[in-house]
Amino acid sequence: MTVSDTKVTWLTQDAYDRLKQELDELIENRPVIAAKINDSREEGDLKENGGYHAAREEQGQQEARIRHLQELLRTAKVGEAPKNDGRAEPGMVLTIRYDGDDDEETFLLATREEGGGGDIEVYSPESPLGDALLGAAEGESREYELPNGNKQKVTLIKVVPYGG
Repeated sequence: MTVSDTKVTWLTQDAYDRLKQELDELIENRPVIAAKINDSREEGDLKENGGYHAAREEQGQQEARIRHLQELLRTAKVGEAPKNDGRAEPGMVLTIRYDGDDDEETFLLATREEGGGGDIEVYSPESPLGDALLGAAEGESREYELPNGNKQKVTLIKVVPYGG
């Protein structure tokens, strides 16, 4: 797997449409935030004006989300489900079993935006578990480091494309 400067995110058409709608709403809301800032500014001393600082903070968070969504949607691959070759890659639903545990866990290997609003747990390909499983074939075991420094072995049981 190669890493490039621009990350491509695989999105279903539904996820793309949902994120595009969120972006459009955030952009439409810009004048509302600007008006809040102006109204608060007119209240007087900016050093002690909590409403002004809260509005500026909200504006900063909104602008950061707008930039994030614009970049994500610009580089997204839409509607192109990965081929089902039995390998773990973004856009696939993985079923795994942790070493020493009989229970299986199923999750979508993708960004939070892709799985947002769905019923399935989402693990990022950049997470320790997601990174360890990238490229793994069904039946293959991999190991990754836990936050406490210990190692965890996991076996990939099944791989299927995400249907949305």
